[in-house]
Amino acid sequence: MRSPYRWLTAAAIALSCLGGATNAQAQATSDAPQVPGMIVTKSDADVHETASRFAEQVRTSGMTVFARIDHRQAAMSRSMALLPNEVVIFGDPKSGTPLMQCAPTAGIDLPMKALVWQDEQGQTWIGYNDPQWIADRHGVGDCPAVKPLQQGMQKLIEATVD
Repeated sequence: MRSPYRWLTAAAIALSCLGGATNAQAQATSDAPQVPGMIVTKSDADVHETASRFAEQVRTSGMTVFARIDHRQAAMSRSMALLPNEVVIFGDPKSGTPLMQCAPTAGIDLPMKALVWQDEQGQTWIGYNDPQWIADRHGVGDCPAVKPLQQGMQKLIEATVD
């Protein structure tokens, strides 16, 4: 059955990385959903497993998982249909504070979030806001905190999907 809420899946994405081509980036192919400011990577595991792997990578990296939000469960609690869709909210002051020192308004986009969702073809995706996009949004595109955030996100995604 096709979900009438499929547009929500594409609209609800999260965090980013740039740099040289990596395994995770190589999987972010042209068939990946295109959302401005988001880095999207394919996962071979289901949504719950991918979100669990990602959360474990966050913890292993010394960061904190603040919350996991299961949008599908919330929708179902109101008798609404939604394909599997889960957000992991995470961070560490050592990585987020430097960006907020460049632009305090960046705090609206922090802590970082990763969205894991299933599309109508059954493919699982993980996405997040590109730290460069966040910095540009807040007028501090040259902030030195961007590159470490990008590299950290890249490592988390690679460890999750590889």
